[in-house]
Amino acid sequence: MSWSVDRLGRSLQQLVGFLGDIHEKGIDLYLHQQGLDTSTPSGKALFQMLGVFAEFERAMIQERVKAGLAHARAQDPVFRPVSSIASDRPAKKGMGIKRIANHVGIGVGTVQRILAQG
Repeated sequence: MSWSVDRLGRSLQQLVGFLGDIHEKGIDLYLHQQGLDTSTPSGKALFQMLGVFAEFERAMIQERVKAGLAHARAQDPVFRPVSSIASDRPAKKGMGIKRIANHVGIGVGTVQRILAQG
């Protein structure tokens, strides 16, 4: 049992492979959100169609993220992804959190969160 098809794999190939693997072991799949049961031929077909749409949705999200980053870089010539703060930290020895936040142009809490993760 799974909540949704998009939680099982990132591509149609992965989903079909996963379904084949579990069916070899005599296991059927039920998808709660779609009310889909792969023990039937129509359920298997719908599973694959939903896999195609899940893969398409993921590709669209990636495209929008890339477009958003490109737009941000075009608007701000000193655009820096927030994750670069953690890797730049050694070069900024002696800089306090407030100074880093002012230098990069983000909030103190964001700097603290990034440094805690990195």
